[in-house]
Amino acid sequence: MPAYNASETLVKTYNEIDRSVVDFVILVDDKSKDNTAELAKQIGIEHVIVHEKNTGYGGNQKSCYKKALQENADIVIMLHPDYQYTPTLILPMAHIIANKVYPVVLGSRILGNGALRGGMPMYKYIANRGLTLFQNLCSGQKLSEYHTGYRAFSADVLRKVNFEINSDDFVFDNQMLSQIIFENFEIAEITCPTKYFKEASSINLRRSITYGFGVLYVSLMHLLARTGMFTYRILSEKKRL
Repeated sequence: MPAYNASETLVKTYNEIDRSVVDFVILVDDKSKDNTAELAKQIGIEHVIVHEKNTGYGGNQKSCYKKALQENADIVIMLHPDYQYTPTLILPMAHIIANKVYPVVLGSRILGNGALRGGMPMYKYIANRGLTLFQNLCSGQKLSEYHTGYRAFSADVLRKVNFEINSDDFVFDNQMLSQIIFENFEIAEITCPTKYFKEASSINLRRSITYGFGVLYVSLMHLLARTGMFTYRILSEKKRL
């Protein structure tokens, strides 16, 4: 769980996690201004890490994944503690990976028309569709979206891709998918209902525009790397094991 000011939704999210499936939970608090970390410890989350300074969404995920690998996790699922994504999909996502059907599973808000029904702003929906089309063309994939925050990985994927080299900002998600695709890991998608409400985290318009241009850049660099015309650092620099 990459967390920032999640105290209002953390308990509700955590209570819906099926602990018969999940061996342990990791919460990384990115220097929240509320009592997220203290609350996480109170409700029994096994591993609570607190950043001394705010590192950003990507930096938070790096800490999550590194800790999961240190604890010898076989399957790692990122679930936001803001209750935007339902924890009840953890079981089917883990099942797909555990049975070696796919090594990566994304919870898609676009499949099944769940995004608009859940309250996604129209401008974000349109941007999502436009960016996804461009990304599919550049990467040679047919994903319904690249921008979901609900993701599951086999540990082999996390050991292979050099996610630590990626941005600490929101574009981290797309850089990581670019790395996964470039390494020829197949990706499954599962329909995921989503909720947009006051307490759910969301980036503002200015940050959304910055993110959008970052996605376009990553996509173009991926295309050039695919064709051998350019060496993209995040795809060429391997992880030091």
